Amino acid sequence: MCQTISAASRRNEVKEMEFEHEVRYPDIYVQLVGLDGNAFSIMGRVMDALKKAGVPKEEIDEYYAQSTSGDYDNLLRTATEWVSVG
Repeated sequence: MCQTISAASRRNEVKEMEFEHEVRYPDIYVQLVGLDGNAFSIMGRVMDALKKAGVPKEEIDEYYAQSTSGDYDNLLRTATEWVSVG
């Protein structure tokens, strides 16, 4: 059985999540709330922001590997560990 979760529901989850970790690049901000919640869209926005900020390709590859190493919640958690999100 497949469960459908709306994008609005996922956005609310991002807002409600409390993250108790240091952000690797706190000066890089990526808007996630209110935008497309598709996993590839999220990864693309984070990777674009990292590239624009001059983060080395090796680190961007590390972000990609971490974000694709688990489920959707892992993807969101990884994004919040790398950049400031809102």
